[in-house]
Amino acid sequence: MHSKILSMIGLARRAGKLSMGHDMALESLKKRKAKLIVFCSDVSPRLINEFEKRNSNVPIIKSDITMDEVHFSVGKKVGVMTVDDENFSKRLIELFND
Repeated sequence: MHSKILSMIGLARRAGKLSMGHDMALESLKKRKAKLIVFCSDVSPRLINEFEKRNSNVPIIKSDITMDEVHFSVGKKVGVMTVDDENFSKRLIELFND
């Protein structure tokens, strides 16, 4: 299942609909572009808490994907990312729930 999720994340990145890393994800959240927040399994609870405090109604997924898996898949080692497209976010939510 990880491969399908990572493939979808890669597609979102190539489409320019993914904000990767703390600063970019936070900026996306502030500008209300974020449709989904995804955390890797090995991020600090402090990071998750920071985004939960600033979040109003964007869905949050605390995945079991590691930062190394994301790095291998999309070429950037990050612990948090936001999906800035409604369709990509719906599909990722479906994949995470399967």
